[in-house]
Amino acid sequence: MSKPEFSATRVRIERWPRSLTRAGEVRIEDGRLSLLTSYGREIDSAPVKAVRAGRSWFSGPDSAVATVNGTRYRLTMEPARSGGFLDALKRAAGGKGDDD
Repeated sequence: MSKPEFSATRVRIERWPRSLTRAGEVRIEDGRLSLLTSYGREIDSAPVKAVRAGRSWFSGPDSAVATVNGTRYRLTMEPARSGGFLDALKRAAGGKGDDD
C-alpha cells in the first residue's frame, strides 16, 4: 500500500442538509478521493479526475465543497488542511497546485 498523497482526519463531512460524520477522514491515494467515516467505512469515493472541488463563497477558510459522483459534500477541517486538500486534488489530477 502506498503512502496517501493527502490525508486529513477529524473532518466534518456534510451532505446537505445533514452531517454524515464529525470526525471523518478525507484521503487521496492512488488517484482516488475517498471520504471515510471515523470508523473507516467508505461514504463515497471516485477517481480524482471526476471530482470537482473548491471553496464556496459562503463558507469560511476551513471549508471546501467537493462533488463526488454527483453528490455535493461540505468538508470542514483545519484551515491549512483545507487549502492543502484542494492543492493535493489538483496535483493528483495532473494540475500543478498553487501555481495553476
